[in-house]
Amino acid sequence: MLRFLTAGESHGPCLIVIVEGMPCGLPLSPEELNRDLRRRQRGYGRGGRMQLENDEVDVLSGVDSGRTNGAPIALRIENAGRDGPRERWSVPRPGHADLAGAVKYGLDDLRLVAERASARETAARVAAGAVARRFLLEFDVLVGSYVAEIGGVVAGIPDLPLAQLCELAEDSDVRCPNHQAAQAMRERIDAARAAGDSVGGVFVVVASGVPVGLGSHVHWDRRLDGRLAQALMSIPAVKGMEIGPAFENARLPGTHVHDEIFAESAHGASSGEPSLSKVRILRRTNRAGGIEGGISNGEPIVLRAAMKPIPTTVTPLRSVDLASGEPALTKYVRSDVCAVPAAAVVGEAMLAWVLADALLEKLGGDSMQEIKARWR
Repeated sequence: MLRFLTAGESHGPCLIVIVEGMPCGLPLSPEELNRDLRRRQRGYGRGGRMQLENDEVDVLSGVDSGRTNGAPIALRIENAGRDGPRERWSVPRPGHADLAGAVKYGLDDLRLVAERASARETAARVAAGAVARRFLLEFDVLVGSYVAEIGGVVAGIPDLPLAQLCELAEDSDVRCPNHQAAQAMRERIDAARAAGDSVGGVFVVVASGVPVGLGSHVHWDRRLDGRLAQALMSIPAVKGMEIGPAFENARLPGTHVHDEIFAESAHGASSGEPSLSKVRILRRTNRAGGIEGGISNGEPIVLRAAMKPIPTTVTPLRSVDLASGEPALTKYVRSDVCAVPAAAVVGEAMLAWVLADALLEKLGGDSMQEIKARWR
């Protein structure tokens, strides 16, 4: 039902986003999109380019008088920090797409691969995700994130509601809701910077208010968990993902993993009534992360993603000069020491996009008026 396409290179003039399938009548302002773009640019450990850029969206089409009009939405984000090197590259950087991309497309200038494979493209995703977030807000679905680990510093996450954890993360430059762990993360980033190295980590993205019934168990490509896994794994440098505490669950017996089901009557008293029309179904745990059988089960959706250290480091790595066939060392190109907090915001965008697509798939309709009538 929904799709978006992005175009542009890291040091080209701009990024372009085309959002197709968003219903007519959705309230949408550039400031709502720019808010998430600013959140993506923040974070302790970001590189010098973030000091040059001030990402803002230029809405080219699809929005009239502050509301979507049913046509494709075209968004433009100028690349302010596009003063990068223009010489040809022949030494592939380990951990980047340079070598594989050059072989795939028959290119002898690795810079052409790096320009498009760059995580700069995620600014365009965040813009598209902000459109999806605005759509979800109309149905009281909220999306947030926080950082759980950076460079081996594992935060003890407070036992607080997810919304409060995400709120605390907004006040942290490493997006960590644990103040003491956040300070240790900063120190770990500083140590990596001093050593000419980089660090990765783990971030958590969550969605609350998700209704039961998004996704499906009937075909592999309609399962919500599979769609979310593909979306998060497509983020540059993300190499692992789990729904709920999946890897911890794998080490436990089933009786300690699966979320038991309870019923509450319409009057609040416990009841054994079998009819779903007469009771409210409750869970006291959410180890499934909000998804069972490929379908949302009404609990908050909780996703954890592992981001590898950024492969661009001040300390050179060994490689081969493809022009001469001789051993060579990589050259440093301006980059971040740690981008985990920014990746969490990109993760929010991808989660919002998949949920918006699944919700529109469930409800159907071409205008917000039509969709809200079906929602009711």
